[in-house]
Amino acid sequence: MNFYTGLIKYSFCLAFLFSITLYGQNPEREFLEVRQVENSVEVKTGDGKYIFTPYTPEIIETSFLPSGEEISTGSHAVVLQPQQVPFELTEDSLSVLIDSEGIDVVIQKSPFQVSYFFKGEKIISEKTGYSRTEDHEKLDFNLTEPEMLFGGGARALGMNRRGHRLKLYNQAHYGYGSKSELLNYTLPVVLSSKKYALHFDNAPIGYLDLDSGRDNTLAYETINGRKVYQLVAGDSWEAVVGNYTLLTGRQPLPPRWTLGNFSSRFGYHSQKEVEQTIEKFKNEKIPVDAVILDLFWFGHDIKGTMGNLAFVRDSFPQPEKMISELAEKGVKTILVTEPFVLTTSNRWEEAVSENVLATDTLGNPFTYDFYFGNTGLIDIFDHTARKWFWDIYEGLAEMGVAGWWGDLGEPEVHPEELQHHGGTADEVHNIYGHYWAKMLYEGYQENYPLKRPFILMRAGAAGSQRYGLIPWSGDVSRSWGGLKAQSEISLQMGLQGLAYMHSDLGGFAGDHYDDELYVRWLQYGVFQPVFRPHAQEAVPSEPVFRTPEVMELAKKAIELRYRLLPYNYTLSFKNSVEGLPLMRPLFFEEPDNYRLYAVSNTYLWGDAFLVSPVVRPNISEKEIYFPGKSNWFDFYSGEKYPGGESATVQLKKEHIPTFIRGGAFVPMSEIVQTTEDFSAEKIEIHYFFDEEVKESSGSLFQDDGITANTIEKGNFELLLFRSKREGEKWLIEMERQPGKAKKDPEIQETELIIHNLNFLPKKIEVNGSKVKPEFNEKKQLTVPVRVKGDKTTIIIN
Repeated sequence: MNFYTGLIKYSFCLAFLFSITLYGQNPEREFLEVRQVENSVEVKTGDGKYIFTPYTPEIIETSFLPSGEEISTGSHAVVLQPQQVPFELTEDSLSVLIDSEGIDVVIQKSPFQVSYFFKGEKIISEKTGYSRTEDHEKLDFNLTEPEMLFGGGARALGMNRRGHRLKLYNQAHYGYGSKSELLNYTLPVVLSSKKYALHFDNAPIGYLDLDSGRDNTLAYETINGRKVYQLVAGDSWEAVVGNYTLLTGRQPLPPRWTLGNFSSRFGYHSQKEVEQTIEKFKNEKIPVDAVILDLFWFGHDIKGTMGNLAFVRDSFPQPEKMISELAEKGVKTILVTEPFVLTTSNRWEEAVSENVLATDTLGNPFTYDFYFGNTGLIDIFDHTARKWFWDIYEGLAEMGVAGWWGDLGEPEVHPEELQHHGGTADEVHNIYGHYWAKMLYEGYQENYPLKRPFILMRAGAAGSQRYGLIPWSGDVSRSWGGLKAQSEISLQMGLQGLAYMHSDLGGFAGDHYDDELYVRWLQYGVFQPVFRPHAQEAVPSEPVFRTPEVMELAKKAIELRYRLLPYNYTLSFKNSVEGLPLMRPLFFEEPDNYRLYAVSNTYLWGDAFLVSPVVRPNISEKEIYFPGKSNWFDFYSGEKYPGGESATVQLKKEHIPTFIRGGAFVPMSEIVQTTEDFSAEKIEIHYFFDEEVKESSGSLFQDDGITANTIEKGNFELLLFRSKREGEKWLIEMERQPGKAKKDPEIQETELIIHNLNFLPKKIEVNGSKVKPEFNEKKQLTVPVRVKGDKTTIIIN
């Protein structure tokens, strides 16, 4: 150790010693010894053993094994393998230091305490660490006063969730509005405004206490299981979320039609009703890509038929023909399925004889009552049960079914006495949906390896995104309060790896007929991950059954959704390879602006758009804050708003407030009836000029939209955009980066449309040849561009 390194470590430890006087410690835990074991560090204490394992310089795992317990290596959430992270282990009479280029760990010997530093700054420390109460095992940590906390899964509590004790038990909340303590998808994940995340790597139920006692304590409580957590850090929010999804897995690219419009309700009662509804979409020229069939496809009644999982042939006489003819029109068929088999269903005897149901302690099928009838529950953790369940899906897939809606997968009612392979109901409750999605995803990998599955589910676990699970926010009330909660829920889940969280557009629960609410919800839906109006059928969810004025406003929203298809699909690509959420909080832009950590009613859609939904009725204006890194332009009028300032914006009934970052590139396309009509030959590249922006960049991802693993196989092309201004000269470059297997480029002819241009250029050259652009009264300059070879250069003077 040289003099300067020693001085740094001496100062580091002094800072730590000072800091422990400010927080609680664990005087009862005795430090005994430390040793390095391969790529981990083990610290033996009087009551157990710590194991510290770096995964990357910015991710470290800590396990505590109480005396008498053996290590459990099984994680349902983590897929990343620990890398060889260089670190230096040093020990003196007072402390132990695990020093790496990223996260450092300091273990104070007496009183015992573990603290974590990232690039010299302390981010968190254990308080008592591990302890046991009468009901729970517990891990607790020290918080600083100004920290704001996020996570815990899908809830409606306000962005800063500090002060709440959150139950970790996936549970539906029918008809919730602006507040909900507990929803279908809980997660043992905490994120801090200090730019770190803690993931508690354990399946059983419990609580996440975000300082409910107001004593600066963060605690994870569980009934039993692993005492393991991963600490994730990063220099930016993009890095923190990227690291977390690196740890738990990233969402595979969904089929492109996922980004289209869905026709859905609770529910379509017959084949005739389905066909007539889709025909009405076609007649009104409203784009639609999929139709979702709720539980009436397998039974006439809501109660008594769950578990049939076969078409009712009197109301759906020719399902194969229906599915095929819909597919010819570019419309995919999606079926609802549930994991419950009622004792009155046609498959009950089969399910019992095949031993696919969860049991009581004697090994008999466990039956119980819930809303839909007397039921058993498929044991998704048993190989035999999974095969039985998958065979049903495979048979329906052979009929042409293109996607799956997994409902009630919390599971909705899950008695604690029930036994599964691998644990009790309470031990596996929160991972039931995770393993259901895993079954479907792996079934497609084995049986349909070229197809991308569509898996819509309302419950899962940490890491479920890697199985393609697309979550929605449950049975929200058809109310303004219900709409208000949705951006918060989606923003929070995007931070936790579930970037496709979305809502039933228009609201689900209740017979409330409010045209303004419906239109504003669909306008918001343009900028949420999945565009899927869905509701109880007393009030129609489909725009084709609303009044002419409402239908026209809804149609405008849906058409914009389709115009943005290339931009949105590129967001999906970035999520798949980098873990970036589609919806992003404003604090991504200004991480040191603490007042933005409470904001959810304005957010970023990707990098280019700033969106502010209208969540109150009968208002004519809204105050909006514009992040300070850029200037922002009204997407419709072109009006400029300086960054770092707030402004009062007048509202229009035709759209919600939508703004574009100055210097942004936004690929767009023409409106199509379904995404099957989409063509890369008809993509436009929109550039939003800002005289203050000297350099900017963007991208466009393109593949066939349906084949699995095109990114991994290199069967895609990526077009990178770059704008640079030097004095009177303005250079725009389009660089093509084809995947290794991509032979024939699809993007060859395009138009560069430059917005907000306050001057008419004297000369424009594309690849050295002079071109004649069009300039209109909206200050838009349209330049025809032939994309040649690896790089296309546009020079504007």
